[in-house]
Amino acid sequence: MHLSFLQPLFERPGPYATVYFGPAHSDESGAKQHELSVREACRSLEQDGADAATTEAVRDALTRIGPAEDPAGRVVFAAGGEVVLSHRLTRPPQRPIACWGPLPRLTPLLELAGQDPVCLVAYIDRTGADFELRGATGPQDAGQVEGRPHPVHRTASADWSERHFQLKVENTWDHNAGEIAEALSTAYEESGADLVVLAGDTRERPAVHHRLPEAVRQVTVETEHGGRAAGSSSPALEEAIEDARRQYTRRRVEEALDRFRAGRVGTDRPTDAVEGVPALVEAAREHRIDTLLIRPDGPELSRETWVGAQPDQMAVRRTDARTLGESDPTPVRADDALLRAAAATAADVLIVPAEDDGDGSDIPTGGLGALLRWTYEPAPA
Repeated sequence: MHLSFLQPLFERPGPYATVYFGPAHSDESGAKQHELSVREACRSLEQDGADAATTEAVRDALTRIGPAEDPAGRVVFAAGGEVVLSHRLTRPPQRPIACWGPLPRLTPLLELAGQDPVCLVAYIDRTGADFELRGATGPQDAGQVEGRPHPVHRTASADWSERHFQLKVENTWDHNAGEIAEALSTAYEESGADLVVLAGDTRERPAVHHRLPEAVRQVTVETEHGGRAAGSSSPALEEAIEDARRQYTRRRVEEALDRFRAGRVGTDRPTDAVEGVPALVEAAREHRIDTLLIRPDGPELSRETWVGAQPDQMAVRRTDARTLGESDPTPVRADDALLRAAAATAADVLIVPAEDDGDGSDIPTGGLGALLRWTYEPAPA
């Protein structure tokens, strides 16, 4: 997950109110529960020390959350009496989270709205294709392509003229497959999609797949369900798309963990990975983090870390922060500080699910680790 969309949060100082709020329900009892939940979230902010203007801005934003626009809920970040950023969740929080602190509370966002890859779906027939983006905000039209309209249908006759006609049909199919593949590649690059799903005609679909550039082919899967014709969508197609997204995410995590195991600290050779808060803070100060790995239940996520106004002003101890040019450092959670640094330096962030930790030997120590942008040379003993 890239955090560039969080940039507004780091362009203005805190403290910040952060509220993760579940979906509202349209019936009368749901509306009453929604009202009570809004009141409780604002009460929690007030008890934590939030100012009245910021609490009121949050109250207004939470009150306007509706089941149609936010079926899984929403996270609201507010500071200085106004909402700075509001983001739709893709999974409802198990319980509301409302907190007031120097930095926005970001780790829950990774679980509730992150790591849902954007999928470009191509609905293909022998005359062209329609493209659709599937992501956290729901389906979005991503364009279409039309090939040669005719001839596209074979005949049953076997005489010479008909065989010649059938050859022209196959040439049209091949030509259109190339047109679709080219347009699909362009749509993939322009949309920023993570993977591609091909649905539709059983002959044209693999022909398009074969003509895609290697980089696109590696993130493309086919499904026999669905197609371009109206009414061809089905639950089986929806499940195939969601399965492709899940498999893509799992592969990314597995590849990152393989790199981490191969390059983690603990040897006397140069390493490509670090773990633990002290090593991560040092890497963040030097802008060396390429991919930040977080296991949400890791014990070191809440470890006290000292920060200044700039994302790379970080230290494990208060005295160290002062040596970095910050006269009045602030204590924050380690995960909040590291996520701010990751966003500021365009680093990627991956959640390591609990089921991937095995016996605990292959996950980042304390739940925090990183793959580095360049090799780290361990200090001599």
